[in-house]
Amino acid sequence: MSRIRPSLALGSVIVVGLSLWAAAQMDPGGASMAEAAERFLAALDEPARAKAVFGFDDPERLNWHFIPRQRKGLSIKEMTPAQRALAFGLIQSGTSRSGAIKATTIMSLEAILRDLERGSGPVRDPELYYVSVFGTPSTKGRWGWRVEGHHLSLNFTIEDGKIVSATPAFFGANPAEVRQGPRQGLRTLAEIEDRALRLFQSLDESQQKRALASDRAPADIPSNTGNPNGLDPAPPALEPVGLPVTEMKPGQRRLLESLIDAYAGDMPPEVASAWRADVERSGDEIRFAWFGPADRTQPHAYLIQGQTFLIEFNNTQNNANHIHSSYRSRVGDFGRPLVQ
Repeated sequence: MSRIRPSLALGSVIVVGLSLWAAAQMDPGGASMAEAAERFLAALDEPARAKAVFGFDDPERLNWHFIPRQRKGLSIKEMTPAQRALAFGLIQSGTSRSGAIKATTIMSLEAILRDLERGSGPVRDPELYYVSVFGTPSTKGRWGWRVEGHHLSLNFTIEDGKIVSATPAFFGANPAEVRQGPRQGLRTLAEIEDRALRLFQSLDESQQKRALASDRAPADIPSNTGNPNGLDPAPPALEPVGLPVTEMKPGQRRLLESLIDAYAGDMPPEVASAWRADVERSGDEIRFAWFGPADRTQPHAYLIQGQTFLIEFNNTQNNANHIHSSYRSRVGDFGRPLVQ
């Protein structure tokens, strides 16, 4: 990521941000998604297709969440082996190599949870992840798609062959670190936790006082309103808390950029480039806020926010071994411009 640059006025940022997404050279990514979605849908029979396909303007497109709950769409569990292969091909079109590994690892953690909970919690099933297509996949017109289940929600909007939105994007992990069994030591989201902790620990005493929003971490990320029926399709409006990037030393800025890059790096190149450009447009308005002790074994959280984006991270549940993280667009999730 190049050096964080000065910001524009908020109204200009929104206009420029939308222009960036609309005009960016995203044809390879958008065309790849359209091809992958077409192949997936072509392999479905009518009953399966009826579950997987919705109209572009169907309210279901905005109905997102990351908890274990009843979902619409076609689950991996209901797919034939050939259909599953094509579904994972679609997922790979919406992630980088590292992002695809994280997405499938998150799914696999359900089996570990099932063993740990021994039936005492919700249904845990690595196959209860749902693929939904909104509209008709094409390089013309608007359409979208989603893959979602417990701790994973990836949402894409494509217009005229270009990816115009890739948010909200949510990755979670429970357990955040596998502490027993054959996969002991596995940390699915280690980068976004360790790089943030390293950044906070690099701050001097006065900087830490500015960055520390609270010595106690909140129960969850701000996006989670506690509504099991679906989360707000617009990112939460938050007070600008934390240490401004203008008060960071050059090395600390590089740590912040590396942390943000850990989020962008899980997405396809076209999306990652657009996210990085949006971050640069937030420039000097970016703030980093930490919550809780500087210890990953204790409940902790952080926020990174600018005029164009919001990154949320929380690891407080299950004795600080349960991560929720998301990247939201303040230009507008789901390709829907925010009304200012």
